[in-house]
Parts: sequence; C-alpha cells; structure tokens
Amino acid sequence: MNIKKHQNHKIYIQVLRRMSPEQRLLKAFELSEFARALFVHGLRKRFPNLNDKDFKALLLERLRKCHNRNY
Repeated sequence: MNIKKHQNHKIYIQVLRRMSPEQRLLKAFELSEFARALFVHGLRKRFPNLNDKDFKALLLERLRKCHNRNY
C-alpha cells in the first residue's frame, strides 16, 4: 500500500472508531446500498438494450452468482 493510501486508511479507521455502533451500522447499510447501486449501474451500462423485464432477470441471475452460499 502506498503512503497516501495508508494515511487515508488510517484516517478512515480513526473516523470509524469515533462512531457509535449505530452510526457504524448505518454506514455499513449505506455502503452496501452504494455497492448495489454501482453494480446495477455497471450492469445497465453493459447491457443498455435490455428491456426492464430481461434486465431484472439478468440482475437476479448475477446476484445469485455473487451470493455467499455458506449461510
């Protein structure tokens, strides 16, 4: 990890430590939703001509592939 990334990561950890458990949980939900939105956006960009029904089917298929089946 380069020095700048290391410093940024260190600051990020410090910020997380100052958060309450509730704030950290809300941040986790926010980051999860952001990752999902990026995934959907990237998939839509890759398959711009799919209609909504076919896109939803593709999205669900891709999400199933990503799901951790160890639960």
